[in-house]
Amino acid sequence: MQDESAAFVALTIVAVAALLSATLIVALSPLLARYAVAKPNARSSHTTPTPQGGGIVVIGTTIAVTGGMLLISAASAESTLRLAVVFLSVILMAGVGVVADKHPISAAPRLVLQTFAVIAVLSTLPPELRLLPVVPWWIERIVLLIGTLWFINLVNFMDGLDLMTVAEVVPITATLGITGLLGILPWPEAVISFALCGTMIGFAVFNRPIAKLFLGDVGSLPIGLLLGWLLLLLAGNGGWAAAILLPLYYLADSTITLLRRAANREPIWQAHRSHFYQRATDRGFRVIDVVARVFAVNVALALMALATIVWPVDIVALSAGAAIVAWLLITLARGTKPA
Repeated sequence: MQDESAAFVALTIVAVAALLSATLIVALSPLLARYAVAKPNARSSHTTPTPQGGGIVVIGTTIAVTGGMLLISAASAESTLRLAVVFLSVILMAGVGVVADKHPISAAPRLVLQTFAVIAVLSTLPPELRLLPVVPWWIERIVLLIGTLWFINLVNFMDGLDLMTVAEVVPITATLGITGLLGILPWPEAVISFALCGTMIGFAVFNRPIAKLFLGDVGSLPIGLLLGWLLLLLAGNGGWAAAILLPLYYLADSTITLLRRAANREPIWQAHRSHFYQRATDRGFRVIDVVARVFAVNVALALMALATIVWPVDIVALSAGAAIVAWLLITLARGTKPA
């Protein structure tokens, strides 16, 4: 595929996914409103009951657009089988989210089902893909299992503010798709990235402050699985620095927050408002102020990630990325000065 035609196809995928996502949300809004309503609680940043379940459309549209595109491009049987396993795992994860959105699920069965989904996705990775070649293959796969489970749940933890997940997912998926155009990710995985990017843009219209619709666990959990899988593929294909840079803000906010809660002997599994972005809204920032800063930092991280793909600047980019994420965390923790 020529560079110009590939770029046109990529933009078409994003546009079709965005339009389809927004259209389906409008069409299904009465059903989504009855599916589950998020009532304000100790963790919430919203003050009125709000429908959740936008993830049903986001995940459904991503799968539909990807499937349609790969059908048109006559993907190989191997790619089709691999993506079938991934999408079945995504649907399982969405199913966990469906139940969790309507009724709380205890940690044990939730973790077991997530583990099944992650194991299935990891089974699709090429056997020769190694991220930790200094250890035996099976130890590496256990590490990847634990890391992917953590990543899925941190995406879920961070989905607590209007547009927050959009501000994270859109830059990451756009960059992942571009790496596909550059020949780093396989084309089918690039298609998934562009499709998810588009669906999140369509969803953003309804999730902007004050949100009329939330993703819900039915969206955040499978999105975490898809992103974790794509980032592993990126790292395994030589883009390890980019795979660290892209989710760096999410990794830093969640990890530091939960380590701090553990050090203070606070139950890390209970709902709380201790994340940096949550503390920022409690200390004077408007929701849009927080999300705009997070989005700007994520765009900067995305540009740095792409730089590491094109030039040998891994250490410089990682250092710069760590610096701007640290700046953002400090800014959010301090809050705004009283007027």
